[in-house]
Amino acid sequence: MEEEIIGIDATQTRQLLQQLDQEQGELKSQLSIVRISEPIFSPDADSSDPSPSKRNSDVSALENPTPASLEADLTHYKELFSKLRFSYVEQVTKEKFLRAIVGDPPLVVGHNENVELETQLAEIKAELKARKEEVRLMIEEMEKTGRDLAARYKNIQLQTTQLATLPESIENLESTIGALRATQIANSDKSSSQNLPLPATLSLLAEREAELAALNRQIAAAQNTLPRKTREAEAVERELSILERRKSEAIVQAREAQRKKQEGESDGLEEAGRWYRSAEEALQKLVGVEG
Repeated sequence: MEEEIIGIDATQTRQLLQQLDQEQGELKSQLSIVRISEPIFSPDADSSDPSPSKRNSDVSALENPTPASLEADLTHYKELFSKLRFSYVEQVTKEKFLRAIVGDPPLVVGHNENVELETQLAEIKAELKARKEEVRLMIEEMEKTGRDLAARYKNIQLQTTQLATLPESIENLESTIGALRATQIANSDKSSSQNLPLPATLSLLAEREAELAALNRQIAAAQNTLPRKTREAEAVERELSILERRKSEAIVQAREAQRKKQEGESDGLEEAGRWYRSAEEALQKLVGVEG
């Protein structure tokens, strides 16, 4: 039964947990985030007055990066790169404009050239817009994949935590199974009826059910005769109360007669008794019956 419930023992589980911890450690050592340790607009890294837009950022130095902190760093980098692009475009435009002015001869652009440049610019903008859309879709797909991976990573961490408690649970189950087996052996020694085969068990069950049915019939019969027995008991109780009352009255009369006899008073009972006795003797003589 133990092999059916538990597929691996506590030692194998501990070895598996150690292997998982080692693989997680190697995976964490391989994971890293692009490090931007110097501010973009500051040529001097040792500036003593950094602004919010020139802060040092080292995301990989965070021990436990959260989605909120990563989102804040991403917003910060977007601001920095937008400012960098604006500064670059401005610088390149100024440089071209100055070169066109101070050149010898000066660069003069006609209307037709402006129209051609505007046409090329519209084509480049359309291509850039398409590329931006592709990048946006790619970023959405990457964010979705990142969220899925984060959920799977949390699930793996939860399962690892549950596996950490598995060896102790296995040991508790093994001890419980041993105790149950010992109890089963002790009970089998005490009661042989618990180890009967199926036909003998069914026969014993039928006998017990027949006994139970007989007892139920006896109980039903007793319940049917209960009202009659109750009425008989009530009648006997009433007769007993009458006899008790008569007994009490007779005791009182006997005591009264004894008192009168002791005091020398005649209550007529003795005279009536002698008369009844003499009458009885006369009748016996008449009928020829000896007393």
